[in-house]
Amino acid sequence: MTGGSTPGAASPGPAPRPGLGRTFANVFTANLASSLGDGIARTASPLLAARLTDDPVLIAGIGAVAMLPWLFFALPAGILVDRMDRRRALALAAGVRTVLAVALVVLVAMNALTIWWLYLVIFVYGVCETLYDGAIRAVVPSVVPKKNLPRANARIEGAELVVQNFAAAPLTSALFAVAVLIPIGGLVAAFGLAALLAALLPAVASGRQFHAAATEPVVPFRRQLADGWHFIMGNPMLRTLWFVSIPVAILFSASGATLVLFVLDTLAIPEAAFGLFLLSGALGGLLGSVVASRLARRFGLGPVMAAMNLLAGILVLLTGLFPVPVAAIIFFSLGAATTTIWNVLMMSFRQAIIPGRLLGRVHGTWRTLLWGTMPIGSLIGGALALIDLTVPWIIGGAGITVLGLVFYRFLMTLPNPEDIDNGDAPPPATGAVPVMPAA
Repeated sequence: MTGGSTPGAASPGPAPRPGLGRTFANVFTANLASSLGDGIARTASPLLAARLTDDPVLIAGIGAVAMLPWLFFALPAGILVDRMDRRRALALAAGVRTVLAVALVVLVAMNALTIWWLYLVIFVYGVCETLYDGAIRAVVPSVVPKKNLPRANARIEGAELVVQNFAAAPLTSALFAVAVLIPIGGLVAAFGLAALLAALLPAVASGRQFHAAATEPVVPFRRQLADGWHFIMGNPMLRTLWFVSIPVAILFSASGATLVLFVLDTLAIPEAAFGLFLLSGALGGLLGSVVASRLARRFGLGPVMAAMNLLAGILVLLTGLFPVPVAAIIFFSLGAATTTIWNVLMMSFRQAIIPGRLLGRVHGTWRTLLWGTMPIGSLIGGALALIDLTVPWIIGGAGITVLGLVFYRFLMTLPNPEDIDNGDAPPPATGAVPVMPAA
């Protein structure tokens, strides 16, 4: 008898999900080295600022200066990402940041570092970040099929959290209390290694498969500045999502602008333990990266994003209303989880809906207003902190919660990445991608 099952035979279990591939593993490893440098820099910068000044406005300026390059350089960086070999873009960004780290070591060693020199280093570092961020986000969809984008982005996000917070943050803050030069010297090694690994990525990560044919005319640089804007404005889902994200980003920036002072002064947590406080956020973020793709598969990308956006605002508000160490650690950790889930699914959605040839330009346009306006939030947060260090959290959290309620129904309608067709062929050996018109 054929076609039937053998009596008593155990039914096979569900087939294991295929891996993300060796090429993604190479991209993943290269990004780890850069993430280590980012973790050291993000922990050391506010600590350096707190040693140079106790003015909350100047300290809030660290966050403003770090985000300001996105307002001026995200668009040009996006065009470069779409024009040049994306491996070279990654290596160039990491290489310049290596030079910046060397300059910072010299300034500290000569006791010549001032808050203004620190501002300059952070600003140039941010310029490099616009190029690196655009390139790494554009590389992933060229090596991973759409249905696996949430899983790939979750792994990248989770690994960044582990390296930056479980390794870099506590070690940096502890070593900072011993000798400032030790963690700053680590920046040189981390970014130098990142530049080398990026240059050694395989050819499929270059993005050349999306370049225009040699017979097509080359579009002038200045005309490409508007390509990202036109694509976003022509896509109703992206357009609305963009305008939702901008005020939310400003409010998040305001709430965390004086985080270091909130932790050290309001919560009375010692400087050497600042990295451990950040570690609680890393734990929550790591949890978010683990469950993000699973929640999206179970409930759908849109419903999960709607719930996370609303919950994030509530947790920020609670942090300001209950400024005691235990409560703040719990709210900070859960808030990091919701933010990570949102970031993973947001990036997966954008990578699925934007054609590969436009990823750099659309990403640059998106970041220009999204991250470029965050310095406004940082300055607002610094001004509100003059009243009380809890006020930025209360105002920011209340605003995010209101926006979460207003746009809840819209976010619920966002489709899953595999249900979107952006016109690109799937990556090699990944199979077909389900189709739905993008706009």
